[in-house]
Amino acid sequence: MLSQNTFFLDPEFKGSLQSQIRQIVTSAILSRRLVPGERLPSSRKLAEHLNISRITVTLSYQELVADGYLSTRARSGYFVSNTAPISNLGAGTAQPMRDSVDWGSLLQSNYSGELTANPTANWRSYPFPFIYGQADPDLFNHSNWRLCAHQALGKKEFDSLTSDYGTRDDALLVDFITRHTLPQRGIIARPEQVLITIGAQNALWIVAQLLLQQDRSAAFENPGYQGVRQILQQVGCKRMPVGVGDDGMNPADIPAGVDVVFTTPSHHAPTTATMSMKHRRALLERAERDGFLVVEDDYEFEMSFLKPPQPALKSLDTGGRVIYVGSFSKSLFPGLRLGYLVGSEPLIRHARALRSTVFRHPPGHIQRTTANFLALGHYNSHIQRMKTAFQQRRQIMAEALEKERLEIAGSASFGGSSFWMKAPAHIDTGILATDLREKGVLIEAGAHFFEGENKPQNFYRLSYASIKPEHIVEGVRLISAAIKEYQCAPRREI
Repeated sequence: MLSQNTFFLDPEFKGSLQSQIRQIVTSAILSRRLVPGERLPSSRKLAEHLNISRITVTLSYQELVADGYLSTRARSGYFVSNTAPISNLGAGTAQPMRDSVDWGSLLQSNYSGELTANPTANWRSYPFPFIYGQADPDLFNHSNWRLCAHQALGKKEFDSLTSDYGTRDDALLVDFITRHTLPQRGIIARPEQVLITIGAQNALWIVAQLLLQQDRSAAFENPGYQGVRQILQQVGCKRMPVGVGDDGMNPADIPAGVDVVFTTPSHHAPTTATMSMKHRRALLERAERDGFLVVEDDYEFEMSFLKPPQPALKSLDTGGRVIYVGSFSKSLFPGLRLGYLVGSEPLIRHARALRSTVFRHPPGHIQRTTANFLALGHYNSHIQRMKTAFQQRRQIMAEALEKERLEIAGSASFGGSSFWMKAPAHIDTGILATDLREKGVLIEAGAHFFEGENKPQNFYRLSYASIKPEHIVEGVRLISAAIKEYQCAPRREI
């Protein structure tokens, strides 16, 4: 019999107590540490050992009985079922994986050169997380999302959960995007002109694969979203960085002979600049004249709580030269990984075919859960809640930055979720970020946004999306103090 003393609860486990007990038992059965016919600890003894409710253990056991892992015997307790699933690999026969392959000489492409900077995994444990792109659980409507997920998992919508969509997408989600989301940006599109993707990054990758090869060229913003640089580097095309001013990318600065231009006109990453209407019209006029295409990454347009955002480039496009990329991952939560690509039908048809060779389609139940959340009005309520919270936090941070005399290099005029900051020229914000982490403060060093070898080291980004309002002032004070201490300290390596 497996002793109750071998059961230990993991405080970091992401799930309920019932789920954790179930996982412990199934793992033991699958690895043959528990064999058919072996008795489990009684629910009373296990509950006493784990210091939890007996009903929690009983419910866990009953779930395992229903799934065929356990069986019951009258007045005898719970046993491993004779028909329980087990691994085909005998216990104790597994060997460590050996590898004598010279992968360096065999791999034909290098995709691990410049990896995207990942936020600290345990950022929620820091009191002052000024990090970008993470969801604040206090602002998310968990109960309504759970209801929408439950609906998507029900028998009525069984096909959305289990069916192979082939090259199709969830009709309800595409319908909402074409009838509600896109019209808010002034874009009118048919379902045939929309493709659901695994986030905006996947949409950008698909476009680059279809339009760019080694003999073609792409212009992109510098500084700018590092994910685009990585994609272009992997494609092998000629890369043309273009500077960004207060009015966004200036079309006059785009080099001659470019084939595709990547831009974030509504909310530039990381400077938060918004492309002016003058530049938007000039960019479209030059695209028509010179024959290049424009890829518009339109993220964070929803966070317009100070004034309405400028019209999307795609809404001004009369020649079909703008390819529009949108995402629900930023506005809902990054783990959702759900975006969409909007363009002319021939492009979307080829994009759909390319997508099908890689992962066929995004998971159906994720598409349907999101569609339910949108269609029932929960998404608009969620956006309004975020805008109200962000406006409050932005005001608090702006006042704190002014009090501490920290230099703001860019702050979105329409709202957004971050400030682009500039430290004194001699400060390396990579080192500064390391020093601040020890004080419970997380900031994002800015060097990875720049192209080239001589990257400026003194920029950094501060987001107010995830930090509690009551922690902003003290967090900004700690940043200011660290900058002053850095000025007096000798330069160190990270």
